[in-house]
Amino acid sequence: MKRLIPYFKRYRRDVWLALLSVIVLVFATLWQPRLLQVIMNAIIKNDQTTVLYQGMLLLGLAVLGIIGGVVNTIYSAKVALGVATDLRADLYAKVQTLAFADVEKFSASNLVVRMTNDINQVQQIVMASFQQITRIPLLFIGAFILAVVTMPEQWWVIIVMMLLIVAAAVFAMRRMTVYFGQTQQDIENVNTVARENLMGIRVVKSFVQEPNEIRKFSEKSDELTAVTAKIGYWFAILMPIFFLTANLAVGVAVYLVGQSITTHPGYLAAITSFISYLMQILYAVINGGFLMTFAARAFISIGRIDEVLATEPSMQYVPDGTDHVSGEISFEHVTFTYPGDDRPTLRDVSFTVPAGSMLGIVGATGSGKTTLAQLIARLYDPDAGQIKIGGVDVRDLPEKTLRATVAYVLQRSTLFSGTIAGNLRQVKPDAQVRQMQWAANVAQSAEFIERLPQTYDAPVEERSQNFSGGQKQRLAITRGVIANPEILILDDATSALDARSEKLVQEALDRELKRTTTIVIAEKIASIIRADQILVLDNGRIAGQGTHQTLLQSSAIYQAIYQTQKAREEGLK
Repeated sequence: MKRLIPYFKRYRRDVWLALLSVIVLVFATLWQPRLLQVIMNAIIKNDQTTVLYQGMLLLGLAVLGIIGGVVNTIYSAKVALGVATDLRADLYAKVQTLAFADVEKFSASNLVVRMTNDINQVQQIVMASFQQITRIPLLFIGAFILAVVTMPEQWWVIIVMMLLIVAAAVFAMRRMTVYFGQTQQDIENVNTVARENLMGIRVVKSFVQEPNEIRKFSEKSDELTAVTAKIGYWFAILMPIFFLTANLAVGVAVYLVGQSITTHPGYLAAITSFISYLMQILYAVINGGFLMTFAARAFISIGRIDEVLATEPSMQYVPDGTDHVSGEISFEHVTFTYPGDDRPTLRDVSFTVPAGSMLGIVGATGSGKTTLAQLIARLYDPDAGQIKIGGVDVRDLPEKTLRATVAYVLQRSTLFSGTIAGNLRQVKPDAQVRQMQWAANVAQSAEFIERLPQTYDAPVEERSQNFSGGQKQRLAITRGVIANPEILILDDATSALDARSEKLVQEALDRELKRTTTIVIAEKIASIIRADQILVLDNGRIAGQGTHQTLLQSSAIYQAIYQTQKAREEGLK
């Protein structure tokens, strides 16, 4: 709960109103049996005046309790919703500050569960804190004192009942705490399977994998059901035990009163109040036990949220520095290993790319092409060596400067739901229609955008499913070039384009972005054949470097790739 204290401070007024109203509610609840005892005594004595007066007080006390309960519910809900909303916003903002490696460490589905299910658990425990957790101790202590005052000889009945109920609650809570922790993990597992299935639904249907996916989801769902059922079993056992204990206590108390009614005739009026206090004590202990189990689950959620909020980004940016750098790129003995891997993905890589030139990168799958591009965009930091842009180490560049300098277009085009203009303005917030048109002409996306009824205000559906693969890639390239960056990285970003469209994109890039340093990662040599410089990567090392003609003479790996692709193209003719 320590993590939540700063959030409570933002809602001081609501917190105090919730606490004051719960005190009013507890007072009304505790004093009603006391007034009822006075009324019972008046009835026995046939004192109608006292009955009427005390009855009016009892009615007023009930109304006061209702008002206190309503006010408490309203302000408890306001605090709970406010804290949950602020915590969710802070958690989301924290995720945005994390490095790419940090997000991968938690996993996307894990973070989604923490921002949804875990936050909901926190919201529920905050609500319960101001409705029940603050109420239960006051109700318990007050009911115990008034019960002893009402019938002093029966104090041991209360103690025995409490000990039995608390022992059962503690025993059950120790078991359920483990299950609550497992529940959160099982929810994540179900969420992961569902997310992967829905995102890959085309693959699932293409390979007729529906039965396997249903089986996989059912297995994870059954695991969650089994754990939830175990929690339900414990609750199903606890409730009868609690009420059996309370009813036995009431039976013992009534029996003892019956045995001593001749010596203590006042107990006849007091027994009803005593039973009421006994049930209030039972209510407090039962709800306290249940809240302890729910609190255990909430504390697990708070711990999971705190784990993210307390994570320091593995990659830090300098607050101030150079506002603008040129597109020159320099790698100096760079070595990089992914977190958790034993072998480096890149080893002692060194090369220089002059500003405004084009660099092509080829190599077998797993040779480190995408990794190299990610290091330029500083999605990761190298283990050794330096990466410089415009002669400045990327670690000495402010994040804003780096993002304005480098535009990275991935093979798997990620467009956000909204509009085409909204996606383009993610890169250039003040982009005007004419600038969008220019970028669209460069990326060859204008031909289909202009045919849409709403053109640049046309909607982009979730996961951009209303566009084809080639259209997505062209829209992603449009977004990449709209800010006219110093460095443009195309990581196999034209793989879904036909040869004609790819050629038109390359020609437009050469014509419109003359000062931009372009890095093209491609499987097809035809995509980089006109590059000023080509790197051939093999097992994380530079196996060849030069122009297309130079590499055909000097690099056996490049020759093999070229001959294989050439033979494939001739075979298709």
